[in-house]
Amino acid sequence: MNIFKSSKLAAVMLPFIALSAQAQEARPNIVLILADDVGFSDFGVYGSEIETPNIDALAARGTLFSNFHASPICAPSRAMLMTGVDSHLAGIGNLPESAPLEHRGQPGYLGRLADDVVTVASRLSAAGYRTMMTGKWHLGHGEGAHPAARGFDRSFALEASGADNWEKKSYLPIYDDAPWYEDGKPTDLPEDFYSSEFLIDKMIEYLEEDKDEGRPFFSYVAFQAIHIPLQAPREFVEKYEGVYDEGWDALREARFRAVVERGLLPGGMGLGPMPEGLRDWSARSEDEKRMLAKSMSVNAAMLEAMDFHVGRLVEYLKETGQYENTIFIVLSDNGPEPGDPLATPGFRQWLWWTGYNRDIETLGEKGSYVFIGPEFASAAASPGAFFKMQAGEGGLRVPLIFAGDGISPARMTDAFSYITDIAPTILELAGIGASRDFEGTTVQAMTGKSLAPLLRGEAARVYGEEDVVGIEAAGNAAIFRGSYKLVRNARPYGDMQWYLYNLASDPGETNDISQDEPELFAEMMAEYEAYAARVGVREVPEGYDQTAQLTTNRIHDQVRENWPGLAVLALLVLGGLVWSGIRFGPNLWRKLRV
Repeated sequence: MNIFKSSKLAAVMLPFIALSAQAQEARPNIVLILADDVGFSDFGVYGSEIETPNIDALAARGTLFSNFHASPICAPSRAMLMTGVDSHLAGIGNLPESAPLEHRGQPGYLGRLADDVVTVASRLSAAGYRTMMTGKWHLGHGEGAHPAARGFDRSFALEASGADNWEKKSYLPIYDDAPWYEDGKPTDLPEDFYSSEFLIDKMIEYLEEDKDEGRPFFSYVAFQAIHIPLQAPREFVEKYEGVYDEGWDALREARFRAVVERGLLPGGMGLGPMPEGLRDWSARSEDEKRMLAKSMSVNAAMLEAMDFHVGRLVEYLKETGQYENTIFIVLSDNGPEPGDPLATPGFRQWLWWTGYNRDIETLGEKGSYVFIGPEFASAAASPGAFFKMQAGEGGLRVPLIFAGDGISPARMTDAFSYITDIAPTILELAGIGASRDFEGTTVQAMTGKSLAPLLRGEAARVYGEEDVVGIEAAGNAAIFRGSYKLVRNARPYGDMQWYLYNLASDPGETNDISQDEPELFAEMMAEYEAYAARVGVREVPEGYDQTAQLTTNRIHDQVRENWPGLAVLALLVLGGLVWSGIRFGPNLWRKLRV
Protein backbone atom coordinates (compact mmCIF):
# COMPACT_ATOMS: atom_id res chain seq x y z
CA MET A 1 0.00 0.00 0.00
CA ASN A 2 1.28 3.49 -0.85
CA ILE A 3 0.71 5.44 2.39
CA PHE A 4 0.58 8.77 0.55
CA LYS A 5 -2.26 7.56 -1.67
CA SER A 6 -4.32 6.05 1.12
CA SER A 7 -7.52 8.02 1.64
CA LYS A 8 -7.54 7.13 5.34
CA LEU A 9 -4.02 8.35 5.97
CA ALA A 10 -3.83 11.26 3.54
CA ALA A 11 -5.36 13.81 5.88
CA VAL A 12 -2.91 12.85 8.59
CA MET A 13 0.20 12.54 6.45
CA LEU A 14 -0.04 15.46 4.05
CA PRO A 15 0.69 18.18 6.64
CA PHE A 16 3.98 16.43 7.41
CA ILE A 17 5.11 16.05 3.81
CA ALA A 18 6.50 19.58 3.61
CA LEU A 19 8.26 19.14 6.95
CA SER A 20 9.93 15.93 5.75
CA ALA A 21 10.89 17.26 2.30
CA GLN A 22 14.48 17.99 3.28
CA ALA A 23 14.96 14.46 4.63
CA GLN A 24 13.34 12.96 1.55
CA GLU A 25 15.61 14.90 -0.79
CA ALA A 26 18.58 13.03 0.65
CA ARG A 27 17.14 9.82 -0.74
CA PRO A 28 18.08 9.35 -4.40
CA ASN A 29 15.72 9.39 -7.30
CA ILE A 30 16.14 6.26 -9.42
CA VAL A 31 15.75 6.03 -13.21
CA LEU A 32 15.73 2.47 -14.56
CA ILE A 33 16.16 2.32 -18.36
CA LEU A 34 15.57 -1.06 -19.99
CA ALA A 35 16.47 -1.47 -23.65
CA ASP A 36 14.96 -4.39 -25.57
CA ASP A 37 17.20 -6.92 -27.37
CA VAL A 38 20.34 -4.76 -27.17
CA GLY A 39 23.50 -6.83 -27.60
CA PHE A 40 26.69 -6.65 -25.56
CA SER A 41 28.52 -4.45 -28.06
CA ASP A 42 25.55 -2.36 -29.27
CA PHE A 43 26.11 0.82 -27.22
CA GLY A 44 28.88 3.14 -28.39
CA VAL A 45 30.73 2.90 -25.10
CA TYR A 46 30.80 -0.88 -25.48
CA GLY A 47 32.53 -0.70 -28.87
CA SER A 48 29.72 -0.02 -31.31
CA GLU A 49 29.67 2.13 -34.43
CA ILE A 50 26.17 3.23 -33.33
CA GLU A 51 26.07 6.69 -31.77
CA THR A 52 24.69 6.63 -28.23
CA PRO A 53 26.21 9.79 -26.70
CA ASN A 54 23.75 10.16 -23.83
CA ILE A 55 24.17 6.60 -22.57
CA ASP A 56 27.92 6.89 -23.10
CA ALA A 57 27.93 10.04 -20.95
CA LEU A 58 26.15 8.17 -18.16
CA ALA A 59 28.79 5.43 -18.38
CA ALA A 60 31.56 8.04 -18.08
CA ARG A 61 29.88 9.32 -14.92
CA GLY A 62 29.47 5.87 -13.40
CA THR A 63 30.36 2.18 -13.47
CA LEU A 64 30.23 0.04 -16.60
CA PHE A 65 29.83 -3.73 -16.25
CA SER A 66 31.47 -6.17 -18.67
CA ASN A 67 30.29 -9.42 -17.02
CA PHE A 68 26.57 -8.83 -16.44
CA HIS A 69 24.05 -11.47 -17.46
CA ALA A 70 20.30 -11.69 -18.04
CA SER A 71 17.95 -14.47 -19.11
CA PRO A 72 18.01 -15.25 -22.85
CA ILE A 73 14.30 -14.38 -23.05
CA CYS A 74 12.54 -11.10 -22.27
CA ALA A 75 9.67 -12.00 -19.90
CA PRO A 76 11.81 -14.05 -17.47
CA SER A 77 14.38 -11.24 -17.44
CA ARG A 78 11.72 -8.65 -16.68
CA ALA A 79 10.29 -10.77 -13.87
CA MET A 80 13.73 -11.01 -12.26
CA LEU A 81 14.45 -7.32 -12.83
CA MET A 82 11.28 -6.27 -11.04
CA THR A 83 11.45 -8.74 -8.14
CA GLY A 84 15.05 -9.82 -7.57
CA VAL A 85 13.73 -13.39 -7.55
CA ASP A 86 14.58 -16.25 -9.93
CA SER A 87 12.15 -16.24 -12.86
CA HIS A 88 10.61 -19.63 -12.01
CA LEU A 89 9.98 -18.66 -8.39
CA ALA A 90 8.54 -15.39 -9.70
CA GLY A 91 6.06 -17.31 -11.91
CA ILE A 92 7.57 -16.67 -15.36
CA GLY A 93 10.02 -19.43 -16.21
CA ASN A 94 9.43 -19.12 -19.95
CA LEU A 95 7.93 -16.72 -22.45
CA PRO A 96 4.20 -17.11 -21.68
CA GLU A 97 3.27 -17.10 -25.37
CA SER A 98 5.56 -20.02 -26.22
CA ALA A 99 5.60 -22.18 -23.09
CA PRO A 100 4.70 -25.83 -23.76
CA LEU A 101 0.98 -26.34 -23.21
CA GLU A 102 1.63 -28.90 -20.48
CA HIS A 103 3.66 -26.31 -18.51
CA ARG A 104 0.96 -23.66 -18.49
CA GLY A 105 -0.46 -22.85 -15.09
CA GLN A 106 2.15 -24.93 -13.28
CA PRO A 107 4.23 -23.34 -10.52
CA GLY A 108 6.97 -21.44 -12.25
CA TYR A 109 4.93 -21.07 -15.45
CA LEU A 110 1.97 -18.95 -14.44
CA GLY A 111 2.51 -16.42 -17.23
CA ARG A 112 2.25 -13.61 -14.67
CA LEU A 113 4.05 -12.56 -11.52
CA ALA A 114 3.28 -14.94 -8.66
CA ASP A 115 1.25 -13.68 -5.71
CA ASP A 116 4.10 -14.24 -3.27
CA VAL A 117 6.66 -12.00 -4.97
CA VAL A 118 6.90 -8.25 -4.48
CA THR A 119 8.17 -5.80 -7.06
CA VAL A 120 10.83 -3.23 -6.30
CA ALA A 121 8.17 -0.62 -7.15
CA SER A 122 5.89 -1.90 -4.38
CA ARG A 123 8.69 -1.75 -1.84
CA LEU A 124 9.73 1.74 -2.91
CA SER A 125 6.14 2.95 -2.90
CA ALA A 126 5.58 1.63 0.60
CA ALA A 127 8.67 3.57 1.67
CA GLY A 128 7.32 6.86 0.29
CA TYR A 129 8.65 6.93 -3.27
CA ARG A 130 6.58 8.11 -6.20
CA THR A 131 6.63 5.22 -8.69
CA MET A 132 5.90 5.33 -12.42
CA MET A 133 6.62 3.30 -15.53
CA THR A 134 6.20 3.61 -19.28
CA GLY A 135 6.79 0.99 -21.94
CA LYS A 136 6.75 -2.75 -22.35
CA TRP A 137 5.56 -4.63 -19.26
CA HIS A 138 4.94 -8.20 -20.50
CA LEU A 139 4.47 -9.69 -17.03
CA GLY A 140 0.95 -11.02 -17.34
CA HIS A 141 -2.48 -9.89 -18.42
CA GLY A 142 -5.82 -9.48 -16.76
CA GLU A 143 -6.87 -8.12 -13.39
CA GLY A 144 -4.04 -7.80 -10.90
CA ALA A 145 -1.26 -8.35 -13.44
CA HIS A 146 -0.60 -4.82 -14.71
CA PRO A 147 1.88 -2.30 -13.23
CA ALA A 148 -0.97 -0.48 -11.49
CA ALA A 149 -1.46 -3.56 -9.32
CA ARG A 150 2.27 -4.11 -8.85
CA GLY A 151 3.39 -0.97 -7.08
CA PHE A 152 3.30 1.74 -9.75
CA ASP A 153 1.34 4.92 -9.01
CA ARG A 154 1.25 5.81 -12.72
CA SER A 155 1.88 3.61 -15.72
CA PHE A 156 1.46 3.53 -19.47
CA ALA A 157 2.23 -0.06 -20.33
CA LEU A 158 2.28 -2.47 -23.24
CA GLU A 159 0.95 -5.81 -22.07
CA ALA A 160 2.31 -7.89 -25.00
CA SER A 161 5.82 -8.94 -25.99
CA GLY A 162 5.99 -6.16 -28.56
CA ALA A 163 4.04 -3.92 -30.91
CA ASP A 164 4.35 -1.47 -33.76
CA ASN A 165 6.34 1.69 -32.95
CA TRP A 166 4.32 4.10 -35.11
CA GLU A 167 0.71 3.13 -34.34
CA LYS A 168 -1.53 0.94 -32.17
CA LYS A 169 -0.99 -2.21 -34.16
CA SER A 170 -0.02 -5.82 -33.56
CA TYR A 171 3.39 -7.01 -34.73
CA LEU A 172 2.68 -10.77 -34.76
CA PRO A 173 -0.36 -12.89 -35.75
CA ILE A 174 -0.53 -14.24 -32.18
CA TYR A 175 -1.97 -10.89 -31.05
CA ASP A 176 -5.21 -9.34 -32.27
CA ASP A 177 -4.02 -5.81 -31.49
CA ALA A 178 -1.48 -3.84 -29.45
CA PRO A 179 -2.72 -3.94 -25.84
CA TRP A 180 -1.73 -0.63 -24.25
CA TYR A 181 -2.98 0.26 -20.76
CA GLU A 182 -2.78 3.43 -18.69
CA ASP A 183 -3.03 2.80 -14.96
CA GLY A 184 -4.47 -0.63 -15.70
CA LYS A 185 -7.18 0.54 -18.10
CA PRO A 186 -7.20 0.03 -21.91
CA THR A 187 -6.11 3.14 -23.76
CA ASP A 188 -5.28 4.49 -27.21
CA LEU A 189 -2.19 6.14 -28.66
CA PRO A 190 -1.84 9.67 -30.08
CA GLU A 191 -1.77 10.22 -33.85
CA ASP A 192 1.86 11.36 -33.76
CA PHE A 193 3.02 8.34 -31.75
CA TYR A 194 6.59 7.08 -32.01
CA SER A 195 7.43 4.70 -29.19
CA SER A 196 10.74 6.05 -27.87
CA GLU A 197 9.57 9.67 -28.04
CA PHE A 198 6.17 8.98 -26.52
CA LEU A 199 7.49 6.90 -23.62
CA ILE A 200 9.75 9.77 -22.55
CA ASP A 201 6.99 12.36 -23.09
CA LYS A 202 4.65 10.35 -20.88
CA MET A 203 7.33 9.79 -18.23
CA ILE A 204 8.06 13.52 -18.04
CA GLU A 205 4.33 14.13 -17.75
CA TYR A 206 4.16 11.74 -14.79
CA LEU A 207 7.25 13.30 -13.20
CA GLU A 208 5.61 16.72 -13.36
CA GLU A 209 2.68 15.45 -11.31
CA ASP A 210 3.07 15.90 -7.57
CA LYS A 211 6.70 16.98 -8.03
CA ASP A 212 6.32 19.62 -5.34
CA GLU A 213 5.61 17.03 -2.65
CA GLY A 214 9.34 16.62 -2.16
CA ARG A 215 9.25 12.83 -2.36
CA PRO A 216 11.89 10.94 -4.35
CA PHE A 217 10.79 9.02 -7.42
CA PHE A 218 11.36 5.67 -9.12
CA SER A 219 11.06 5.98 -12.90
CA TYR A 220 11.06 2.80 -15.01
CA VAL A 221 11.27 3.31 -18.80
CA ALA A 222 11.06 0.04 -20.76
CA PHE A 223 11.75 0.93 -24.38
CA GLN A 224 10.55 -1.05 -27.37
CA ALA A 225 13.88 -0.31 -29.04
CA ILE A 226 15.35 -2.40 -30.56
CA HIS A 227 12.72 -5.15 -30.65
CA ILE A 228 11.05 -6.34 -33.86
CA PRO A 229 9.62 -4.56 -35.82
CA LEU A 230 12.63 -2.28 -36.19
CA GLN A 231 11.36 1.21 -37.03
CA ALA A 232 12.92 4.66 -36.84
CA PRO A 233 12.50 8.17 -38.26
CA ARG A 234 14.11 8.71 -41.65
CA GLU A 235 16.60 11.28 -40.37
CA PHE A 236 18.15 8.69 -38.08
CA VAL A 237 18.13 5.92 -40.70
CA GLU A 238 19.90 8.07 -43.29
CA LYS A 239 22.92 8.46 -40.97
CA TYR A 240 23.65 4.74 -41.28
CA GLU A 241 23.15 4.29 -45.01
CA GLY A 242 26.16 2.38 -46.32
CA VAL A 243 27.62 1.62 -42.88
CA TYR A 244 26.77 -2.08 -43.08
CA ASP A 245 27.46 -2.72 -46.75
CA GLU A 246 30.41 -5.03 -45.95
CA GLY A 247 28.13 -7.47 -44.13
CA TRP A 248 27.99 -9.28 -40.84
CA ASP A 249 31.46 -10.87 -40.84
CA ALA A 250 33.16 -7.49 -41.10
CA LEU A 251 30.91 -6.09 -38.36
CA ARG A 252 31.60 -9.01 -36.01
CA GLU A 253 35.33 -8.53 -36.40
CA ALA A 254 35.13 -4.76 -35.95
CA ARG A 255 33.06 -5.07 -32.79
CA PHE A 256 35.41 -7.77 -31.47
CA ARG A 257 38.45 -5.54 -31.92
CA ALA A 258 36.70 -2.56 -30.33
CA VAL A 259 35.59 -4.56 -27.27
CA VAL A 260 39.10 -5.86 -26.67
CA GLU A 261 40.71 -2.45 -27.26
CA ARG A 262 38.44 -0.94 -24.60
CA GLY A 263 39.51 -3.61 -22.12
CA LEU A 264 35.99 -4.95 -21.75
CA LEU A 265 37.14 -8.52 -22.41
CA PRO A 266 40.58 -10.18 -22.35
CA GLY A 267 42.86 -9.66 -25.31
CA GLY A 268 43.75 -13.33 -25.70
CA MET A 269 40.16 -14.50 -26.12
CA GLY A 270 38.76 -15.99 -29.30
CA LEU A 271 35.81 -14.55 -31.17
CA GLY A 272 32.70 -16.57 -30.40
CA PRO A 273 31.62 -18.73 -33.36
CA MET A 274 28.48 -18.08 -35.36
CA PRO A 275 25.96 -20.92 -35.07
CA GLU A 276 26.10 -23.52 -37.81
CA GLY A 277 23.83 -23.18 -40.81
CA LEU A 278 23.80 -19.39 -41.08
CA ARG A 279 24.10 -17.64 -44.43
CA ASP A 280 27.28 -16.62 -46.22
CA TRP A 281 27.34 -12.88 -46.93
CA SER A 282 29.38 -13.30 -50.11
CA ALA A 283 26.77 -15.68 -51.54
CA ARG A 284 23.93 -13.16 -51.21
CA SER A 285 22.67 -11.38 -54.30
CA GLU A 286 23.19 -7.62 -54.55
CA ASP A 287 19.49 -7.01 -53.89
CA GLU A 288 19.63 -9.22 -50.79
CA LYS A 289 22.72 -7.43 -49.52
CA ARG A 290 21.06 -4.06 -50.00
CA MET A 291 17.99 -5.12 -48.03
CA LEU A 292 20.03 -6.75 -45.26
CA ALA A 293 22.36 -3.75 -44.90
CA LYS A 294 19.44 -1.30 -44.90
CA SER A 295 17.69 -3.39 -42.23
CA MET A 296 20.77 -3.10 -40.04
CA SER A 297 20.78 0.65 -40.68
CA VAL A 298 17.23 0.83 -39.32
CA ASN A 299 18.33 -1.19 -36.29
CA ALA A 300 21.14 1.28 -35.58
CA ALA A 301 18.84 4.24 -36.18
CA MET A 302 16.25 2.91 -33.75
CA LEU A 303 18.89 2.55 -31.05
CA GLU A 304 20.27 6.05 -31.64
CA ALA A 305 16.71 7.45 -31.56
CA MET A 306 16.21 5.76 -28.20
CA ASP A 307 19.43 7.32 -26.91
CA PHE A 308 18.31 10.73 -28.20
CA HIS A 309 15.13 10.52 -26.14
CA VAL A 310 17.05 9.27 -23.10
CA GLY A 311 18.95 12.54 -23.47
CA ARG A 312 15.68 14.47 -23.29
CA LEU A 313 14.86 12.84 -19.96
CA VAL A 314 18.34 13.64 -18.64
CA GLU A 315 17.96 17.26 -19.78
CA TYR A 316 14.57 17.55 -18.06
CA LEU A 317 16.07 16.34 -14.79
CA LYS A 318 18.91 18.83 -15.12
CA GLU A 319 16.54 21.72 -15.83
CA THR A 320 14.39 20.83 -12.82
CA GLY A 321 17.36 20.45 -10.47
CA GLN A 322 16.86 16.71 -9.95
CA TYR A 323 19.76 15.34 -11.97
CA GLU A 324 22.47 15.39 -9.29
CA ASN A 325 20.30 13.40 -6.89
CA THR A 326 19.30 10.78 -9.47
CA ILE A 327 20.82 7.34 -9.95
CA PHE A 328 20.59 5.97 -13.48
CA ILE A 329 20.59 2.28 -14.37
CA VAL A 330 20.79 1.24 -18.04
CA LEU A 331 20.62 -2.37 -19.21
CA SER A 332 19.18 -4.78 -21.78
CA ASP A 333 16.83 -7.70 -21.16
CA ASN A 334 18.70 -10.22 -23.37
CA GLY A 335 20.90 -10.47 -26.44
CA PRO A 336 20.05 -9.43 -30.03
CA GLU A 337 16.94 -10.76 -31.79
CA PRO A 338 17.79 -13.41 -34.47
CA GLY A 339 14.25 -14.01 -35.67
CA ASP A 340 13.30 -14.12 -39.34
CA PRO A 341 9.50 -13.94 -39.29
CA LEU A 342 9.32 -14.42 -43.06
CA ALA A 343 10.50 -18.00 -42.56
CA THR A 344 7.17 -18.79 -40.87
CA PRO A 345 4.59 -20.09 -43.38
CA GLY A 346 1.85 -17.56 -43.99
CA PHE A 347 3.70 -14.62 -42.43
CA ARG A 348 4.13 -12.75 -45.73
CA GLN A 349 0.39 -13.02 -46.28
CA TRP A 350 -0.27 -11.72 -42.77
CA LEU A 351 1.98 -8.71 -43.44
CA TRP A 352 0.00 -7.92 -46.58
CA TRP A 353 -3.32 -8.44 -44.78
CA THR A 354 -2.39 -6.06 -41.95
CA GLY A 355 -0.94 -3.38 -44.21
CA TYR A 356 2.76 -3.86 -43.53
CA ASN A 357 5.31 -3.46 -46.32
CA ARG A 358 9.01 -4.11 -46.88
CA ASP A 359 9.70 -1.38 -49.42
CA ILE A 360 13.40 -0.68 -49.17
CA GLU A 361 13.13 3.05 -49.84
CA THR A 362 10.90 3.62 -46.80
CA LEU A 363 12.30 0.86 -44.60
CA GLY A 364 11.83 1.78 -40.96
CA GLU A 365 9.10 4.32 -41.55
CA LYS A 366 5.42 3.99 -40.68
CA GLY A 367 3.92 0.84 -42.19
CA SER A 368 7.25 -0.94 -42.70
CA TYR A 369 8.32 -4.19 -41.06
CA VAL A 370 12.03 -4.71 -40.40
CA PHE A 371 14.24 -7.31 -38.70
CA ILE A 372 17.97 -8.10 -38.92
CA GLY A 373 18.03 -11.92 -38.84
CA PRO A 374 20.44 -14.30 -37.10
CA GLU A 375 23.63 -13.27 -38.90
CA PHE A 376 23.56 -9.59 -38.00
CA ALA A 377 22.24 -10.58 -34.55
CA SER A 378 25.40 -12.64 -34.13
CA ALA A 379 27.42 -9.56 -35.05
CA ALA A 380 25.54 -7.39 -32.53
CA ALA A 381 26.33 -9.97 -29.83
CA SER A 382 30.04 -9.96 -30.74
CA PRO A 383 32.29 -11.26 -29.36
CA GLY A 384 29.87 -13.68 -27.68
CA ALA A 385 28.49 -16.88 -29.16
CA PHE A 386 24.78 -17.16 -30.09
CA PHE A 387 22.14 -14.47 -29.39
CA LYS A 388 18.66 -13.99 -27.90
CA MET A 389 16.73 -17.18 -27.04
CA GLN A 390 20.02 -19.06 -26.52
CA ALA A 391 22.16 -19.52 -23.40
CA GLY A 392 25.48 -18.71 -25.09
CA GLU A 393 27.17 -15.53 -23.92
CA GLY A 394 25.73 -13.69 -26.91
CA GLY A 395 22.26 -14.33 -25.52
CA LEU A 396 23.01 -13.69 -21.84
CA ARG A 397 25.88 -11.18 -21.53
CA VAL A 398 24.44 -7.69 -22.02
CA PRO A 399 25.32 -4.08 -21.12
CA LEU A 400 24.80 -2.67 -17.63
CA ILE A 401 25.61 0.87 -16.48
CA PHE A 402 25.08 2.49 -13.07
CA ALA A 403 25.63 6.24 -12.74
CA GLY A 404 24.94 8.86 -10.12
CA ASP A 405 25.96 10.28 -6.78
CA GLY A 406 27.88 7.81 -4.62
CA ILE A 407 28.74 5.51 -7.54
CA SER A 408 32.37 5.20 -8.60
CA PRO A 409 32.80 7.30 -11.78
CA ALA A 410 34.62 6.34 -14.96
CA ARG A 411 35.03 2.78 -13.72
CA MET A 412 34.81 -0.56 -15.50
CA THR A 413 34.25 -3.82 -13.64
CA ASP A 414 34.49 -7.43 -14.77
CA ALA A 415 32.75 -8.67 -11.61
CA PHE A 416 30.06 -11.25 -12.34
CA SER A 417 26.51 -9.98 -11.85
CA TYR A 418 23.03 -11.17 -12.72
CA ILE A 419 19.72 -9.48 -13.41
CA THR A 420 18.28 -10.58 -10.04
CA ASP A 421 20.91 -8.28 -8.47
CA ILE A 422 19.30 -5.06 -9.74
CA ALA A 423 16.29 -5.00 -7.37
CA PRO A 424 18.26 -5.53 -4.13
CA THR A 425 20.81 -2.97 -5.33
CA ILE A 426 18.09 -0.38 -5.90
CA LEU A 427 16.68 -1.00 -2.44
CA GLU A 428 20.05 -0.64 -0.73
CA LEU A 429 20.85 2.55 -2.65
CA ALA A 430 17.46 3.89 -1.53
CA GLY A 431 18.07 2.83 2.08
CA ILE A 432 15.22 0.33 2.07
CA GLY A 433 15.22 -3.22 3.40
CA ALA A 434 14.00 -6.34 1.61
CA SER A 435 12.20 -8.11 4.43
CA ARG A 436 10.24 -11.28 3.67
CA ASP A 437 7.40 -9.80 5.69
CA PHE A 438 5.76 -7.28 3.39
CA GLU A 439 2.58 -5.58 4.59
CA GLY A 440 1.73 -8.55 6.79
CA THR A 441 2.38 -11.20 4.15
CA THR A 442 5.33 -13.58 3.85
CA VAL A 443 6.87 -13.24 0.39
CA GLN A 444 9.66 -14.88 -1.60
CA ALA A 445 13.18 -13.97 -0.53
CA MET A 446 15.26 -12.21 -3.16
CA THR A 447 17.74 -14.56 -4.81
CA GLY A 448 19.95 -11.74 -6.12
CA LYS A 449 22.70 -9.86 -4.28
CA SER A 450 23.12 -6.12 -3.86
CA LEU A 451 25.85 -4.62 -6.02
CA ALA A 452 26.02 -1.50 -3.84
CA PRO A 453 29.36 -2.40 -2.17
CA LEU A 454 30.90 -2.82 -5.62
CA LEU A 455 29.39 0.45 -6.90
CA ARG A 456 30.77 2.37 -3.91
CA GLY A 457 34.24 0.90 -4.40
CA GLU A 458 34.05 -1.04 -1.14
CA ALA A 459 34.39 -4.46 -2.82
CA ALA A 460 35.73 -5.87 -6.08
CA ARG A 461 33.21 -8.73 -6.17
CA VAL A 462 29.87 -9.62 -4.62
CA TYR A 463 29.95 -13.28 -5.71
CA GLY A 464 32.60 -15.62 -4.31
CA GLU A 465 34.38 -18.37 -6.21
CA GLU A 466 32.00 -21.02 -4.85
CA ASP A 467 28.76 -19.07 -5.28
CA VAL A 468 26.42 -20.63 -7.84
CA VAL A 469 23.96 -18.84 -10.13
CA GLY A 470 21.55 -20.84 -12.29
CA ILE A 471 19.60 -19.87 -15.41
CA GLU A 472 16.94 -21.75 -17.39
CA ALA A 473 14.46 -20.60 -20.01
CA ALA A 474 12.81 -22.63 -22.78
CA GLY A 475 15.35 -25.43 -22.45
CA ASN A 476 18.34 -23.09 -22.49
CA ALA A 477 20.27 -23.51 -19.28
CA ALA A 478 23.47 -22.45 -17.55
CA ILE A 479 25.29 -22.63 -14.25
CA PHE A 480 27.86 -19.99 -13.30
CA ARG A 481 30.41 -20.73 -10.57
CA GLY A 482 33.48 -18.57 -10.25
CA SER A 483 34.90 -18.19 -13.74
CA TYR A 484 33.28 -21.39 -15.01
CA LYS A 485 30.07 -21.78 -16.98
CA LEU A 486 28.16 -24.98 -17.72
CA VAL A 487 25.78 -24.36 -20.62
CA ARG A 488 23.14 -26.02 -22.78
CA ASN A 489 21.71 -24.31 -25.86
CA ALA A 490 18.26 -25.32 -27.08
CA ARG A 491 17.13 -25.72 -30.66
CA PRO A 492 16.97 -24.41 -33.33
CA TYR A 493 20.58 -23.18 -33.04
CA GLY A 494 21.75 -25.37 -30.18
CA ASP A 495 22.01 -29.15 -29.83
CA MET A 496 20.75 -29.60 -26.22
CA GLN A 497 24.18 -30.93 -25.18
CA TRP A 498 26.11 -29.69 -22.14
CA TYR A 499 29.43 -27.83 -22.48
CA LEU A 500 31.86 -26.35 -19.97
CA TYR A 501 33.86 -23.14 -20.45
CA ASN A 502 36.27 -20.99 -18.46
CA LEU A 503 34.90 -17.51 -19.11
CA ALA A 504 37.89 -15.76 -17.54
CA SER A 505 40.02 -16.67 -20.54
CA ASP A 506 37.36 -17.79 -23.02
CA PRO A 507 34.23 -15.57 -22.90
CA GLY A 508 33.73 -16.41 -26.58
CA GLU A 509 33.02 -20.04 -25.58
CA THR A 510 35.40 -21.47 -28.14
CA ASN A 511 37.06 -24.23 -26.05
CA ASP A 512 34.87 -26.84 -24.33
CA ILE A 513 36.80 -28.21 -21.32
CA SER A 514 34.24 -30.78 -20.16
CA GLN A 515 36.47 -33.67 -21.23
CA ASP A 516 39.57 -32.12 -19.64
CA GLU A 517 37.78 -31.39 -16.35
CA PRO A 518 35.42 -34.37 -15.78
CA GLU A 519 35.17 -33.85 -12.02
CA LEU A 520 34.34 -30.17 -12.38
CA PHE A 521 31.83 -31.01 -15.11
CA ALA A 522 30.13 -33.55 -12.82
CA GLU A 523 30.07 -31.08 -9.92
CA MET A 524 28.45 -28.39 -12.02
CA MET A 525 25.92 -30.82 -13.48
CA ALA A 526 24.95 -31.66 -9.90
CA GLU A 527 24.72 -27.94 -9.17
CA TYR A 528 22.34 -27.50 -12.11
CA GLU A 529 20.13 -30.40 -11.02
CA ALA A 530 19.94 -28.93 -7.51
CA TYR A 531 19.09 -25.49 -8.93
CA ALA A 532 16.39 -26.90 -11.22
CA ALA A 533 14.79 -28.81 -8.35
CA ARG A 534 14.98 -25.80 -6.03
CA VAL A 535 13.23 -23.34 -8.34
CA GLY A 536 10.88 -25.77 -10.12
CA VAL A 537 12.32 -26.04 -13.64
CA ARG A 538 10.27 -28.23 -15.97
CA GLU A 539 12.16 -29.73 -18.86
CA VAL A 540 10.84 -28.87 -22.32
CA PRO A 541 9.51 -31.83 -24.34
CA GLU A 542 11.75 -33.52 -26.90
CA GLY A 543 11.82 -31.60 -30.17
CA TYR A 544 10.53 -28.40 -28.55
CA ASP A 545 11.08 -25.33 -30.72
CA GLN A 546 10.10 -22.00 -29.19
CA THR A 547 9.10 -20.33 -32.46
CA ALA A 548 6.98 -23.28 -33.60
CA GLN A 549 5.33 -23.42 -30.16
CA LEU A 550 4.09 -19.85 -30.63
CA THR A 551 1.94 -21.01 -33.55
CA THR A 552 0.78 -24.16 -31.75
CA ASN A 553 -0.30 -22.17 -28.72
CA ARG A 554 -2.12 -19.59 -30.82
CA ILE A 555 -4.13 -22.26 -32.64
CA HIS A 556 -4.91 -24.01 -29.36
CA ASP A 557 -6.12 -20.77 -27.75
CA GLN A 558 -8.23 -19.76 -30.74
CA VAL A 559 -9.93 -23.15 -30.81
CA ARG A 560 -10.55 -23.11 -27.07
CA GLU A 561 -11.92 -19.56 -27.09
CA ASN A 562 -14.11 -20.06 -30.14
CA TRP A 563 -15.07 -23.74 -29.91
CA PRO A 564 -18.87 -23.17 -29.74
CA GLY A 565 -18.82 -21.27 -33.00
CA LEU A 566 -16.43 -23.71 -34.61
CA ALA A 567 -18.59 -26.65 -33.49
CA VAL A 568 -21.70 -25.06 -35.01
CA LEU A 569 -19.80 -24.40 -38.25
CA ALA A 570 -18.57 -28.00 -38.36
CA LEU A 571 -22.10 -29.29 -37.84
CA LEU A 572 -23.44 -27.04 -40.59
CA VAL A 573 -20.76 -28.22 -43.00
CA LEU A 574 -21.36 -31.85 -42.10
CA GLY A 575 -25.11 -31.38 -42.38
CA GLY A 576 -24.66 -29.75 -45.77
CA LEU A 577 -22.61 -32.64 -47.04
CA VAL A 578 -25.15 -35.18 -45.79
CA TRP A 579 -28.03 -33.25 -47.36
CA SER A 580 -26.13 -32.97 -50.63
CA GLY A 581 -25.50 -36.70 -50.62
CA ILE A 582 -29.16 -37.44 -50.15
CA ARG A 583 -30.27 -34.82 -52.66
CA PHE A 584 -27.86 -35.55 -55.48
CA GLY A 585 -27.15 -39.22 -54.93
CA PRO A 586 -24.08 -41.39 -55.35
CA ASN A 587 -22.57 -39.32 -58.20
CA LEU A 588 -21.72 -36.48 -55.81
CA TRP A 589 -20.01 -38.82 -53.36
CA ARG A 590 -17.88 -40.26 -56.16
CA LYS A 591 -16.86 -36.73 -57.17
CA LEU A 592 -16.02 -35.80 -53.58
CA ARG A 593 -13.81 -38.88 -53.22
CA VAL A 594 -11.97 -37.89 -56.39
